[in-house]
Amino acid sequence: MSWVESANSPDTDFPLQNLPYGVFSNNEETRIGVAIGDQVLDLRACAHYGLLSELPPDAIEACTQESLNDLMAQGSETWSVLRRQLTALLAESADSAVKSRVQPFLVPMRDAQMQLPAHIGDYTDFYASIHHATRVGKLFRPDNPLLPNYKYVPIGYHGRASSIVVSGTAVRRPCGQIKTPTETEPTFGPSRSLDYELEVGIFIGRGNPLGEPIAIDRAEQHIFGLCLVNDWSARDIQSWEYQPLGPFLAKNFATTISPWIVPMGALAPCRVPAAARAEGDPAPLTYLTPSNAARSGIDVTLEVSLQSEKMRQANITPVQLSQGNLRELYWSLDQLLTHHASSGCNLRPGDLLATGTISGPEEGSEGCLLEMKHRAATLKLPNGETRTFLEDGDQVIFRGYCQTPGLPRIGFGECTGKIISSSSTSV
Repeated sequence: MSWVESANSPDTDFPLQNLPYGVFSNNEETRIGVAIGDQVLDLRACAHYGLLSELPPDAIEACTQESLNDLMAQGSETWSVLRRQLTALLAESADSAVKSRVQPFLVPMRDAQMQLPAHIGDYTDFYASIHHATRVGKLFRPDNPLLPNYKYVPIGYHGRASSIVVSGTAVRRPCGQIKTPTETEPTFGPSRSLDYELEVGIFIGRGNPLGEPIAIDRAEQHIFGLCLVNDWSARDIQSWEYQPLGPFLAKNFATTISPWIVPMGALAPCRVPAAARAEGDPAPLTYLTPSNAARSGIDVTLEVSLQSEKMRQANITPVQLSQGNLRELYWSLDQLLTHHASSGCNLRPGDLLATGTISGPEEGSEGCLLEMKHRAATLKLPNGETRTFLEDGDQVIFRGYCQTPGLPRIGFGECTGKIISSSSTSV
């Protein structure tokens, strides 16, 4: 329990057991904050007024910066010390003197403008859900949905870091070359098949030197925390350009992330075994085989909702489109990170890896609109509107949370984005 009353609500995403990190602006200043209930604790103020004294000087200095990169670079031991100290400051058991010192450094969340949490130097997107890969593959290759390498190697591509935006930023419909099956030549214009992709992001903490791989049993020591990711995709642009080199303009126009990074320490009670491989599937190669597969998965419920412009005007609440779970991944987070560095690639603090679209085996767990076409050609909204892909004015909302019996919910907050016209000049 916390002396910040809103942190004890059963509906909050941010109880004392969570304490996710973000970057916010308030009174024209940008600084690192920690979410607690409906408040944000200002870490710069805590550092300046001696409330983080258990940390080494360079870590205290990292807490005063305008991005999380320096704190990410400190490593897991420092992150654990900071987490313990923050918990002590905010716990109900804190003495009255501590509470009176900390209270002035709480900012109401409604007054905090969230920013990107880190300077993201590089962004890599994977394809780690076999349920998503199989469903999408069947749409294009009914007799051979999965290519032969899928069960041996975590598939991924390097994305565009410059177009990553924080939740709440409008997403402009992209233009590109499009060629339909009935046309002989492509045309250039706005995408007519804009889609979302439900993903989880992995923020790298301490990196690795160029040329030195990361052993799988040390991979999580390099993970600062997780966030939600919407890797927007223009399917019609993608279908024309992706061969032979893969995603390009269909993906680089925008990727939305949630503002709060949930630390791995908060997710400890949510650990589960890695998803079981089907009988007959090959075992992972040795470098991708963790010694503790019983805790390689994480039980995070993931939800997608949509609200159209007409729904907003009629005060109709967003409708839930699907619900999946991070534990369903074919390739676990430590496998993704280890494979990425196995070539000697140097990961750096603030780099972002994403899982790729997360889907489950059952209907209703699809992580994108394209994938839903296996059960219905169009999606019907509560007001009678239909969708095959996103239209201008549609707002997509992702939510994620862990709910371990007997423990508070560990939430990720929201990851939202609204589609605006390719020719619009307003947000």
